[in-house]
Amino acid sequence: MKVLIFGASGMVGQGALLESLDAQDVSQVTLVGRARLERTHPKLLQVICADLMNVQPIEEALRGFDACFFCVGVSSAGMTEDAYRHLTYDITISVASSLSRLNPEMTFVYVSGAGTDSTELGRTMWARVKGKTENDLRKLPFARVCLFRPGIIQPLDGIQSKTGSYRLFYSLAKPFLPLAHALFPRHVLTTAEVGDAMLNAVRRGAGGVFEVPDIASLARGPRPTAA
Repeated sequence: MKVLIFGASGMVGQGALLESLDAQDVSQVTLVGRARLERTHPKLLQVICADLMNVQPIEEALRGFDACFFCVGVSSAGMTEDAYRHLTYDITISVASSLSRLNPEMTFVYVSGAGTDSTELGRTMWARVKGKTENDLRKLPFARVCLFRPGIIQPLDGIQSKTGSYRLFYSLAKPFLPLAHALFPRHVLTTAEVGDAMLNAVRRGAGGVFEVPDIASLARGPRPTAA
């Protein structure tokens, strides 16, 4: 399969990237972002897009993909609802609308978050915005839309979050996360599990909302081996 990743510099995106590069049935991984990552691999291509609200200049590079792992996200801390909505909803729907036109058979995997408010009516700002984003993604003409709602994620393979507050949290929690994952494997995920679950969603033709236990279950599927 050919995989497209947005947000590969973030913690979840890095996990999706590493698992995709390692997967025997993935022939190409294309990253789209504002800057090039310092990583090389025979499967890897990178496309620079200065403004994700306008992907028209790179449309030809976005055709022919089986899956998109959309891992772009920001913390809502200290942000107004309008600013958070622009970075979370407007950019996501703009990119996804273009991709659904260019790749109607695509599986679109969106990384949302545990506690997302599908009613769009709750008191928590980020949860409302994420909920509207999820709801409107499901209206687009993709073959399948997968909405991942991870909670606590244990970073593996040297992966770090770009967000300062998250880095502090993971630095303090690092000694305890492996134990938490071992004791509560259906509630604490690893970056590798999230990446594997994304790939298995595409392999199985899955769609819908995936809470933490669903992601954990999906990640346990068998990995393809070389022919």
